Amino acid sequence: MANKKQKKQKSSDYTAGQIQVLKGLEAVRKRPGMYIGSTSARGLHHLVYEVVDNSIDEAMAGHCSQVTVAVHDDNSVTVADDGRGIPVDIHPTEKVPGVELAMTTLHAGGKFDKSTYKVSGGLHGVGVSVVNALSEYLEVEIRRGGSEYRQRYERGIKATELETVGKAKGSGTSVTFKPDHEIFDELEYSFEVLSDRLRELAFLNKGLLITLEDERNGKLKEEYRYEGGIAEYVEFLRRGRTALHDKICYFDTSKPEAEIELALQYDQGFSEHTHTFVNNINTHEGGMHLTGFKAAMTRTINDYARRNKIFKKDESLSGEDVREGLTCILSVRVMEPQFEGQTKTKLGNSEVRGAVEAAVNEHLSIFLDENPKAAKVIIEKSLSASRAREAARKARDLARKKSALEGGVLPGKLADCSISDPSMCELYLVEGDSAGGSAKQGRDRGYQAILPLRGKILNVQRARIDRTLSNEEIRAMITAIGTGIRDEFDIEKARYHKILVMTDADVDGAHIRTLLLTFFFKEMRELIEAGYVYIAQPPLYRVHKGKQDFYAYSERERVEYVKRLGGNGGDAKGVRIQRYKGLGEMNPDQLWKTTMDPETRTIHQVQVEHEIRADDLFEELMGEEVEPRRKFIEKNARYVKNLDV
Repeated sequence: MANKKQKKQKSSDYTAGQIQVLKGLEAVRKRPGMYIGSTSARGLHHLVYEVVDNSIDEAMAGHCSQVTVAVHDDNSVTVADDGRGIPVDIHPTEKVPGVELAMTTLHAGGKFDKSTYKVSGGLHGVGVSVVNALSEYLEVEIRRGGSEYRQRYERGIKATELETVGKAKGSGTSVTFKPDHEIFDELEYSFEVLSDRLRELAFLNKGLLITLEDERNGKLKEEYRYEGGIAEYVEFLRRGRTALHDKICYFDTSKPEAEIELALQYDQGFSEHTHTFVNNINTHEGGMHLTGFKAAMTRTINDYARRNKIFKKDESLSGEDVREGLTCILSVRVMEPQFEGQTKTKLGNSEVRGAVEAAVNEHLSIFLDENPKAAKVIIEKSLSASRAREAARKARDLARKKSALEGGVLPGKLADCSISDPSMCELYLVEGDSAGGSAKQGRDRGYQAILPLRGKILNVQRARIDRTLSNEEIRAMITAIGTGIRDEFDIEKARYHKILVMTDADVDGAHIRTLLLTFFFKEMRELIEAGYVYIAQPPLYRVHKGKQDFYAYSERERVEYVKRLGGNGGDAKGVRIQRYKGLGEMNPDQLWKTTMDPETRTIHQVQVEHEIRADDLFEELMGEEVEPRRKFIEKNARYVKNLDV
């Protein structure tokens, strides 16, 4: 007994010997998520972006004209450029070659020296060294000063000395690495994911040639080069929507606070597609540059309309009005960007706001004066949006008045929970009254609220705000959630920190789920960004034999359970399989056990991996134009399995 007590005491002692010192890149391998976000597919692709960013920084500094990314058969990747090449001379204080320092030391890089890089994609200095640390191996080849150099690393540790391998023409750097299977959950790169980011970088850096090669099945190769830069990007994003004016408003100007580049065009749609970048980083949380842009847009268009006597009496346009149907790319380059926000993608430099506002005021005024026909259709569209907004005011006020946080009445069909702490509360959006009835009976009334939805809600991608707010089901959701929408959105007023979309496991259910996601993405995107929106996954099958019961969420699980119960392919004696087409087929206990019990349910958090791609996809699949949808179906029809018709 005494020995046990002594052992316990010794194990709980905290001594100096228990303090771990992580040298070199050990810290990165110990906590990779701190450096690349995750060890999932997202983190895997981030490795490529880190290496590519170094090449892009060379391009922004005017030293690089082409970048090549090649994915090899074994999912190793090579990133090559024709930049200056990483320095190979001996560092004056560290006494090792510059390339070795960059590959093995955090916070080591030329980006901290303003004379080397005026602007860069990142100022953390962790990029390529982190890639090295998380790779099974990394080989770097450098062409510089008429010679070619090579060095190899394994799991962040130097495997060979830097060696001269021969003479070379030109200059540049080639980095080949293979992600470490000990670190990453999966090693399969997605051609589409890489393509989206590299195409984006090519648009943002006009004239730069970026090539993506995939040596795996199919041997794909794509080249991206856009002499028109972000003006071509606007055209690319607007494809499928009819432009209101042919000429794109574009300008590129340099101010002491920032280099500012902007391109915009209006279309006949009702959605706004504004995307902002700082040093090639997508600032999807916005920031000071976006604030300055919005203020300038509203002021400039109002001033033009008043100056040209387009307005009647005291008419004026709001920010929402002037941005309806707008596709815009705003790219700024800042010497020392300060990021804030949940994902560090919100620009905090206050001086940039004034610079952007002044630049947009000046150049947009010139564009409107030089293109009066375009100015006229833009203002007419904005006035039409204003009238729609005014027509929707009553509906909006009604939704706001009914908000529980303002002491009003909640929707009658909402079965609310008894707990008042939003962080503990869940709201289930349920398809139909039948499933709603089972959910109300099966739920935990303490923290789970149920809102049944009748039929398919309005497709908000094709609707103006007045029509959106006239939809009864949408008003009920807005009232129940409590945050308001668009410019009035306030996440602090959210009545639930988990909003779960729970629909049938059939085609209709998938359609309703898509319509709801379209609504959240367009009108309450901040809920998604805060991690409040989830998809509840009901089972596809119930497999049972005697008193044994299993719920299968996929075909693979169904087969496994049938085998477990003593059969193969569904022919086992006594094994019964029930295919759930709808939630209403489950009794309350089954619904609780499979889809609502936190201990046993399967839920998927809705995340936006790539904001512009998501925006584009919603427009493609849910927008007015039919042709993009037809092309999408033709391209992806061969991947459909278990079609439910």
